[in-house]
Amino acid sequence: MKNFGFVLLIALVGLFTPRNVAAQKKGDALFQAPLGIASYTFRNQWKNGVAETLDIIQSLGFKEYEGGAPQGVDPLEFKRMLDERGINIPSTGTGFEQLESDPQGVADRAKALGATYVMCAWIPHARGQFSKADADRAIRVFNAGGKVLKENGITFKYHVHGYEFQPYGSGTLFDYLVENTDPSYVSLQMDVMWTHFGGGDPVSLLKKYGKRWVSMHLKDFKKGAPRDMTGLTGPENDVPLGQGELDFPGILREANKIGIQHLFIEDESEKELETLPVSIAYLKKLRY
Repeated sequence: MKNFGFVLLIALVGLFTPRNVAAQKKGDALFQAPLGIASYTFRNQWKNGVAETLDIIQSLGFKEYEGGAPQGVDPLEFKRMLDERGINIPSTGTGFEQLESDPQGVADRAKALGATYVMCAWIPHARGQFSKADADRAIRVFNAGGKVLKENGITFKYHVHGYEFQPYGSGTLFDYLVENTDPSYVSLQMDVMWTHFGGGDPVSLLKKYGKRWVSMHLKDFKKGAPRDMTGLTGPENDVPLGQGELDFPGILREANKIGIQHLFIEDESEKELETLPVSIAYLKKLRY
């Protein structure tokens, strides 16, 4: 029995070790999640045919898709088409006003797609002037809408867009928003490029808010291009992963420590069919 305490300690360490950490060793892949794609990437392709676009997505090796059905396509039919190609829809999106006025409708649309997450990517505000009043409105809407979604078995997440890093108090309005939303109802999705664009540090914020982060958008930002807190920049500033300013090895290490399981590439350039293979190859070669 003299070794019981030691055995118990080892068991507890294993119990509370973050997912993936114990398995990581030199040479392991840094990118450990299923390969995911954000629907906005293919905004220019749907007009060429839904089936044809999904065939491209499948051919690139994507296993997860975040978004809704293209305009005019029934969600159930769209889900069937993805299922046929071995692609899952863990997450879909909603507009802020939809969440504010009809959270149950948002939940119903998500369930039709088979999604277990709903993401909101924009809080209404005057360009470059995100304010405490804007944050307060979002806090009310996110807490109330997130509660309805949770009651329907869905996790709500707010997608950081960069304008939230306006200084406030001893931190930023992003800090204020996170601290005043209920973790039971409101999770977070980090878009690493927009976080960087607005002056936030992705690695530091992953460490600071830990398991509030449940997914990420991966995209890179052109070296030396101007940055601000508008949450808006031209497609020419979106470059293949690994060719811009973002520290993807550091970001992925921290994401793995947290246990983030959904990582979606989002290409906002106008050359997505050229740049996506480059981004995918870069992610696959990253190692501990």
